[in-house]
Amino acid sequence: MIVKFKEWECELEFGKYHNGATSLQLIDSEDGQPIATASVNIVGQSEHLESKEVFIKDWSENEGMLNALIEAGVVSQSICRVSTGFVSADLCKILIPIT
Repeated sequence: MIVKFKEWECELEFGKYHNGATSLQLIDSEDGQPIATASVNIVGQSEHLESKEVFIKDWSENEGMLNALIEAGVVSQSICRVSTGFVSADLCKILIPIT
């Protein structure tokens, strides 16, 4: 699956944070270089997520990430927003198989 984020065509790479929460990275489909970590691990919150739920980082250098993932059919619209201190992360359902 390809995700268009800013000027990059990216492949998805799923992983796990140390607490078992799902992580999501975008990797440049041309040269294999990491482009962005799309997810964020919120201590005290991420541990309670279902396996197909993820917090999306959509601020700073990741601005536009949520829309890119929604348009690609990777995640649902935001279920809710959770404060991470100075910003908020969007909780979304993962809509594709986690590989």
